[in-house]
Amino acid sequence: MEEALLPVPMPVKEERRGERWRWRWRERMRSWKAEMNEEGRKLGYLAGPMVAVSLSQFMIQVASNMIVGHLGKLALSSAAVATSLTSVTGFSLLLGMASGLETLCGQAFGAQQYHNLGTQTYRAIFTLLIVCLPISLIWASMANILSFIGQDPLISYEAGRYAVWMIPSLFAYAVGQPLIKFLQAQSLIFPMLFTSVATLCIHIPLCYVMVYFSGLGNVGAALSISISYWLNVVMLGLYIRYSASCEMTRSPITREAFRGINEFLRMALPSAVMICLEWWSFELLILLSGLLPNPEVETSVLSICLTSITLLFTIPYGFGAAVSTRVSNELGAGNPERARSTVHVVMFIAVAEAACVSATLLASHRILGYAYSNDEEVVSYVSKLVPLVCISVITDGLQGVLSGIARGCGWQHVGAFVNLGSFYLIGIPTAVTLGFFLHMGGRGLWIGIVCGSVCQSTLLSLITSFTNWQQMANKARERVFNEKAAVENDLT
Repeated sequence: MEEALLPVPMPVKEERRGERWRWRWRERMRSWKAEMNEEGRKLGYLAGPMVAVSLSQFMIQVASNMIVGHLGKLALSSAAVATSLTSVTGFSLLLGMASGLETLCGQAFGAQQYHNLGTQTYRAIFTLLIVCLPISLIWASMANILSFIGQDPLISYEAGRYAVWMIPSLFAYAVGQPLIKFLQAQSLIFPMLFTSVATLCIHIPLCYVMVYFSGLGNVGAALSISISYWLNVVMLGLYIRYSASCEMTRSPITREAFRGINEFLRMALPSAVMICLEWWSFELLILLSGLLPNPEVETSVLSICLTSITLLFTIPYGFGAAVSTRVSNELGAGNPERARSTVHVVMFIAVAEAACVSATLLASHRILGYAYSNDEEVVSYVSKLVPLVCISVITDGLQGVLSGIARGCGWQHVGAFVNLGSFYLIGIPTAVTLGFFLHMGGRGLWIGIVCGSVCQSTLLSLITSFTNWQQMANKARERVFNEKAAVENDLT
């Protein structure tokens, strides 16, 4: 008689179940690590060169001010005032509007609607050139505006001359930024890296010659900036025109490019508001510091802190540009899970980068001020503000990446409301209260703006965490293919 099969004891069953669970877990972790490594390489390929591109563009203005500074206090102060006001009234607006292309071109490229990239870029250039007309009138009247608000007459006159010679650079910027976004959407980063670095290398000796050997003085720096910006535009245009990499995406100028401008403005205007609201809040901080007791020291110290975080912001800005490209491409291609993975990877990188940079900055707090000034009072004050600056570095590192995610998804309008509430309902009022009413001076002003930055980063993080990526992908493809249908209807 055959023996009956004995039942497998429960501990053995549990052990086998545990082995299967551990095997599945290892496979999932192996797959997750491979996916993260692949996405990290893609982001690094985009972010590294974009950091260098943004740093090169920033250094054109910085190098110009450094060269002008050797002419004397009047030349330096007037150039600094003009640079600040032209950035606030012109360059920030154009950069913000051009950033709308990160959504439109990036999603079109992901959806393989390559002809849309050229069309959207032409629309952006045309629109931005129109916007330049009223801005150039403001710049031409800069001297009168500064005198009206009570600035020193000599500084007003020299700053006005500087702004007038900067007008050609405004139109170059209006053409150059859409070209940069056009290439960025296709992950063609190295042409931008080459042209921006080459432009900087040419600009420095050109600026020196224009300032000291042409007889133009400080306005020679403004003219050299205009020449350098146009040189960059020419190099980018030649690459796009003749490179095989842009063969599918470049297109001739047709009537189609001037239709659907409203579609571009729906992305461009919220994007501009989103960027300008934050940019202007920091410039307003410098203006407020001039109303404090001992304004020379307060303004100098806050300017040093602002210059430092602006320089360090080039790193998260590069990652923001990279994640904007990756997210927009994947959403346009209908891959919401890949977009989600990109966000997870870039947020991990952003946290690590912010921690490393802020720790390095904190460790060098006693010597940071000497990079800008030999005045012991200024250096000591900067040292006391560095811990607050480190918090700004962390929040800027996060919001730079989160803003890139917003541009990739196309919810700039949400980001605009976040920045409005964070900086103008919380940040600036807190800064004024602490700085003036509680007599905390520049430290109080910076604490206020830090409160705004923390609020901004927190809100953007929450919005990103609760994003429905499938819905974002559906909206992206709907946006791209509605544009295609509209164009086909116009052609028929």
